[in-house]
Amino acid sequence: MNKLTVSDLDVAGKKVLVRVDFNVPLNESKEITDDTRIRAALPTIKHLADNGAKVILMSHLGRPKGKVVEDLRLDPVAKRLADLLGLEVLKADDCIGSDAKEAVEKMETGQVLILENTRFNPEEEKNDPQFSKELAGLADYYVNDAFGAAHRAHASTAGVTEYLTSACGLLMEKEISIMGKALSNPERPFVAIIGGAKVSDKISVIENLLGKVDTLIIGGGMANTFLKAKDYQLGKSLVEADKVELAMSLINKAETQGVKLMLPTDLVVAKEFKADSEHKNVEATQVPEEWMALDIGVETAQAYANAVSQAKTVVWNGPMGVFEMDVFAKGTESVAKALAESKATSIVGGGDSVAAVEKMGVAEQISHISTGGGASLEFLEGKVLPGVDALTDKE
Repeated sequence: MNKLTVSDLDVAGKKVLVRVDFNVPLNESKEITDDTRIRAALPTIKHLADNGAKVILMSHLGRPKGKVVEDLRLDPVAKRLADLLGLEVLKADDCIGSDAKEAVEKMETGQVLILENTRFNPEEEKNDPQFSKELAGLADYYVNDAFGAAHRAHASTAGVTEYLTSACGLLMEKEISIMGKALSNPERPFVAIIGGAKVSDKISVIENLLGKVDTLIIGGGMANTFLKAKDYQLGKSLVEADKVELAMSLINKAETQGVKLMLPTDLVVAKEFKADSEHKNVEATQVPEEWMALDIGVETAQAYANAVSQAKTVVWNGPMGVFEMDVFAKGTESVAKALAESKATSIVGGGDSVAAVEKMGVAEQISHISTGGGASLEFLEGKVLPGVDALTDKE
């Protein structure tokens, strides 16, 4: 990556505007239930504060759709950040305008200020130049550390770069270098595990990975569409009928490119889409007429785990079944466990896969957990991320 990084900037005494991804889950009492994204931004914030910068943070939270929504103010985030940093975190009541300007003017070096939710302003998602210019006017430099929002061309992720020297933060740098190396120069065997409900969501990912991986493992509801392409009868299972031909072409493409494509050989099927439904393990060719596949089977889980154990690089995006229901989470758990035990460089991206490794308590054993669901998906598709592309090139 040939972009300026935060380490390239001389920030002593400078005001640095940092886009972070503090879009964290809150419960009804407005308490943060998972602060992973806040923790992920700490190295960049500490680096800037320790080097004498005035650190001005901005983030979105939820989907306020351009209006002020009291429940989506960043006060709980500021409070948690202060606890984690062991520093006072100042907070402005807006992200532009007199309140923000005044708060910035009063800052001392090494202090941290968080601006209010950028999405309270409709101009944010429109990438409005005037709004971008006002944000940029608060600072001397811009740092983007929000990999989770890097696939969006918004004012706070792309627009501000028109007006300030722009660098990527330590988290952004780590995300791009680890995922970039996996895709461009992986240690082999390189195995990708792609799951989730629909093929349509992951077509570009599969197409991009087919040119790079040694083994491609397919699980989740999308596997049914591939099995349908092989003429299996799948009862009441979710199948994207309009994507069966595409699945067949991907099967053929894998064969011509010498990629081992692994599909389920057995499935856990249930009578109804319910946690307490009657269920059983059957061969993939033997799905009863009125039943539906809700997880990969025992034999498949073992085969996928074996493939993972022999890999040197593994990328995983998407669950193997309806993992929200414990009874249909065994396939996903088996893959998570194999990944945790493997010696491979392991990269997990996408909300559901991340939730699965967190739920199983194996997150610590994964080499890299991507903080950006949509962004990591677009990165795996080989797309240029606007929030990265807009940063200043190194000379």
